[in-house]
Amino acid sequence: MDIGQQILFFFSAIGAFNGLFLSAYFAFFIKNKNRSTYFLAALLFVVSVRVTKSVFLIFYEGISTHFIQVGLSACMLIGPFLYLYVKEATSTVKQKSYQWLWHVVPVIIGMTLIGIYYPYKEHRYLWMRTQSGYLCWFLFGQWFTYVLLSFMMLKSELKKLIFKRVELTNKQVWLITINTGVFIIWLAYFTTNYTSYIVGALSFSFVLYLSILFWILKRRKSDLFFEEPQKYTSKKITASEAETIIAQLNIIMQKEELHKKPEIKLKQLAEKLNISSHFLSQLLNDNLGKSFSQYINTWRVETAKKLIQNNDQFTLEAIGFEAGFSSKSSFYSTFKKVTGTTPSSFKKQIS
Repeated sequence: MDIGQQILFFFSAIGAFNGLFLSAYFAFFIKNKNRSTYFLAALLFVVSVRVTKSVFLIFYEGISTHFIQVGLSACMLIGPFLYLYVKEATSTVKQKSYQWLWHVVPVIIGMTLIGIYYPYKEHRYLWMRTQSGYLCWFLFGQWFTYVLLSFMMLKSELKKLIFKRVELTNKQVWLITINTGVFIIWLAYFTTNYTSYIVGALSFSFVLYLSILFWILKRRKSDLFFEEPQKYTSKKITASEAETIIAQLNIIMQKEELHKKPEIKLKQLAEKLNISSHFLSQLLNDNLGKSFSQYINTWRVETAKKLIQNNDQFTLEAIGFEAGFSSKSSFYSTFKKVTGTTPSSFKKQIS
């Protein structure tokens, strides 16, 4: 290779190498692993394998067709792992442990059978972007479909980004970045007939390092978006950021009436806002002067006051349960702590 080819090889291969390294890091070495980080590791791995295949196919003519087959098979898993990562990162409901297998196992079985009966070595025309390249078109179609499904799960975040009505959280920006990056890689490979086959590998290097740069810059401000925070942060939340999140919080509380659920937890409310539990706890303490339980109980007391004022059919005990309190004693003690009077006294005062 001449110097130009060597430089091109370096920049196209370095992304694939570091993608494999990061995949191993997220899968085995990150401190706070969860299913989301495993899906991210798997996504980086299959993209890196696909790109590595492209790099060696361009610069080494004697590359094994078996390696090419593996690279093409890995490509079929990019879309599913992207979708699973975004779904796991955005879902507020815990997914069943086996559901993700429906997106992965059939692909692995299908690609294994195709590799046996229609291997790249003997049926290369099926894998090429020509009129008879059915497997190639299916591969790109499947990949693109999963990218679209992932974008659909992020439609509310995209609306916020486009119309700038509400400031996005770090996690939301990260997910949009990942999804857009995978789409760029798909587009680069899909248009290689009009550009060059190496553009796909170069686009991965570009997207990967752009994402790493984003990660480093955001790391200075907050915990990683794919880790569970270890401890309470001492950094003061800015007034504008607090105002935005509190507005979102009030909308969610009014619309969904989460305080009426006795079992509501800090983590569940934080997930509704796409922020970490410790961030929400700090927000409530620093900006409202309340703990999570105090904040929820304030909503419950206000609800109970409205029910007492507007409803003569329910007993005070029933009103307490309707407002979200788990027992009569907690209702009476909390109501008095917040209002300075008991529910029965409050009822007499307004009668």
